[in-house]
Amino acid sequence: MEDTIILYPSPGMGHLVPMVELGKLILTHNPSFSIVILITTAPFYTGSTSSYISRVSTTTPSILFHHLPSISPPSTTSSDNIAALAFELPRLYNSNLDHALQTMISQKSRPKASIIDMFCNSSFEVFTSLDIPTYYFCASSASSLSALLSLPKTHQILMEKIKDPDTSIEFPGVPPIPTPDLPGPFLDPEGIAYKSLFSAAINMAKSAGILTNTCHAFEPRAIKAISDGLCNPNLPTPSVYCIGPIVANSGEDHEHECLRWLDSQPSRSVVFLCFGSLGLFKAEQLMEMAIGLEKGGHRFLWVVRSPPADGETKSILAEPDLDVLLPNGFLDRTRGRGLVVKKWAPQVAVLSHDSVGGFVTHCGWNSILEALSAGVPMVAWPLYAEQRLNRVLLVEEMKVALALEESESGFVRADELEKRVGELMDSVSGKGVRERLREMGDCAKSARGDGGSSRVALAELVESWKGG
Repeated sequence: MEDTIILYPSPGMGHLVPMVELGKLILTHNPSFSIVILITTAPFYTGSTSSYISRVSTTTPSILFHHLPSISPPSTTSSDNIAALAFELPRLYNSNLDHALQTMISQKSRPKASIIDMFCNSSFEVFTSLDIPTYYFCASSASSLSALLSLPKTHQILMEKIKDPDTSIEFPGVPPIPTPDLPGPFLDPEGIAYKSLFSAAINMAKSAGILTNTCHAFEPRAIKAISDGLCNPNLPTPSVYCIGPIVANSGEDHEHECLRWLDSQPSRSVVFLCFGSLGLFKAEQLMEMAIGLEKGGHRFLWVVRSPPADGETKSILAEPDLDVLLPNGFLDRTRGRGLVVKKWAPQVAVLSHDSVGGFVTHCGWNSILEALSAGVPMVAWPLYAEQRLNRVLLVEEMKVALALEESESGFVRADELEKRVGELMDSVSGKGVRERLREMGDCAKSARGDGGSSRVALAELVESWKGG
């Protein structure tokens, strides 16, 4: 009877893809395993997950995607509060999940283990009630994990300090985080997302272990603090497996126009601007960015999306009208040294291209890992979720990025973007960041290579399942 490992990702692209790539990694260590990935349908935009799932199903038949029967979306949660929705969704799927697992157990045998996304925390009791060893997968940084695991200990401090923008919160192994840079849910202790994170911190301490998409060389202080039990001394510390960086190759569009354009540019001369699967800017900000890029004179590749309409993210799917959104004549004046791409670009392939020398990023963890693995220095422009915390990590701790100054409303002026891009690409301080990135790229390769720390950690985990 084949041994089954169940993976339960959150449906968003930034969580689903690393979890599926984790499944592929597990199979490289033990091809006899069967990987079952549970898929839920979200009432919010998740990125182009269906085409990705279809591609993996074709290329990796050992991975089976099991779609749980759809449910009605939660009526009590606002559709613009994605974090709360992401936590509520698995709770509503629990009865369908339980039925699927019972069927699986009766037809085959009890799965060797399950690995659940942090957002799927409400499924923890379903898995454990069926005696399935359950692990958590943290798709973000170890520093974010430290903050999460510390919630029970720091709850009272948060309650006292979150209203003060001039104070910082200390988490073990992490630089002090200014309160405005805390993940959004931390700023609303009465909200569904915060309460769900708090519950996840408690359950993680009871879990069989935590897998994180990072490596020791990237975040040694945070990883040591977590492993030493400093986040919450009153709770047990599960085993922590640093198995990253897991970076998915786009697997498609290798003939994308932007890659052909990059082929004609000098080595390390192009700055790439791209803001994740959900990053959107208002029209005024797009106009300001264009002015900064034109004045700066550097070569650029810029992914532009339509501005949000009335706070909705539906505009991600809309075709942007560049003639309306960008200054009159901008495309003509920057032709040759700049290329604007609508909606999407093959980010991994772009960052891996020899012509790319800098990356203006929203600080999503997957994008950060892709840049670190490719050795591309960053300008940090966080937009949502835990990205402001990631910026502190990148700038203060890892020293692989420069920070943009923004107004209280988050607006970044043209001259600020021009200045930071110039600093990253040309200056002495930028040179230090560039050199640090080259080191990090080497560390990433070492961690994933034969005898590397991440490869050894995953091998140990898989070996423990074989004996179970």
